Amino acid sequence: MSTPVTRRLSRPRHGRMIGGVCAGLAQRFGMKPNTVRLLAVLSCLLPGPQFVAYIVLWAVMPSE
Repeated sequence: MSTPVTRRLSRPRHGRMIGGVCAGLAQRFGMKPNTVRLLAVLSCLLPGPQFVAYIVLWAVMPSE
């Protein structure tokens, strides 16, 4: 029986585009970074605090 791998929520050093938030979220949830980036851009078309959430995540998420 193998031990489950826990993925930390952090911004990777490699594969960043702007701040590494989307790459970190993709890594944490097992998705492709470009998919998360596309979802982030599409969500900006909807009303809401998406830019604020990105900036907060950028400030809060530790870098690898």
